[in-house]
Amino acid sequence: MSAERNNLIMLITQAQNDGARQENACEIVGISSKTLQRWQQTDNTQDKRPLRQQSPANSLSELERQRVISTANLPEYADLPPSKIVPLLADKGMYIASESTFYRVLHAANQLSHRERSQPSRVRAKPRALAADGPNQVYSWDITYLPTQVKGIYVYLYLVLDIYSRKIVGWQVHHQELSVLAADIMVDICLREGVTHGQVTLHSDNGGPMKGATMLATLQELGVVPSFSRPSVSNDNPYSESLFKTLKYRHDYPDCKFEDLHAARQWVGGFVTWYNHQHLHSGIKFVTPQQRHLGLDKEILRKRHAVYQQAKIKHPNRFSKETRNWQHQTQVYLNPEKGKSEATEKKVA
Repeated sequence: MSAERNNLIMLITQAQNDGARQENACEIVGISSKTLQRWQQTDNTQDKRPLRQQSPANSLSELERQRVISTANLPEYADLPPSKIVPLLADKGMYIASESTFYRVLHAANQLSHRERSQPSRVRAKPRALAADGPNQVYSWDITYLPTQVKGIYVYLYLVLDIYSRKIVGWQVHHQELSVLAADIMVDICLREGVTHGQVTLHSDNGGPMKGATMLATLQELGVVPSFSRPSVSNDNPYSESLFKTLKYRHDYPDCKFEDLHAARQWVGGFVTWYNHQHLHSGIKFVTPQQRHLGLDKEILRKRHAVYQQAKIKHPNRFSKETRNWQHQTQVYLNPEKGKSEATEKKVA
């Protein structure tokens, strides 16, 4: 027994001799009466756990383990995982061990790395969270196909969106997807919007035009910071994806496809005018993107709030709760991290 255990037994015994109950004395020192009785047993100095090591009756022998490893390393199986090795052996009328046993033995032998010739899958880090509290801080852009009347022939719509105001700040339709064409659009946007060096972050997916040398060089020259989605993860660029859905489900989107490049440009031009100047966007409290881009939405939402407050005063019985929330949305987030409040997300200057 340890000295600490002996000391506790002595203190409890002394308390009992002075008239205290054993249960109360044990409670004070933080043990139970059962524990005290076990400590006081004369043969309690030995570890009573069984010393014999149990070995499963169906465990592999060392020879069988070596056979599993040598089989997995044969030339015809060397680049295959156990999930494919075991069925192939069964096709040859052979059963050496189960799939799980193959995995377990290879893992113990440190041979369970990526066995195929292809590159192992990599965990892609989520793009850093971005936030904007005003226009011309974070842009999102992408390219979508617009079908023509010739089957298999498409024209390509380049579309750049300000995530704060939802305004389409730049667009163009071309016959090809090229980095140089995207670069020209960004130059035009920065000139028209008066973007300064380091002011804007441009988010996109991992397509060729987005990561092309000309595009990246132009962004560096303009002082625009690039940001990219994870490969094949459309949710990392939600604003552009949502905008394309709005575009292609527009009631006047041509069912019979676009006649040519000019027709596509003409239709997209009309859509952009409607979207920026007439469309009451649900994501920004039903004001137009142009109104929010110019900062006019604050006064519009203030007046709406006043109208609702007057209506509540006039007919209080019609409002069981607070009136509709017309509070101005101060910040917009792109790919915010889970578990974090919006206030802690990285702000883009």
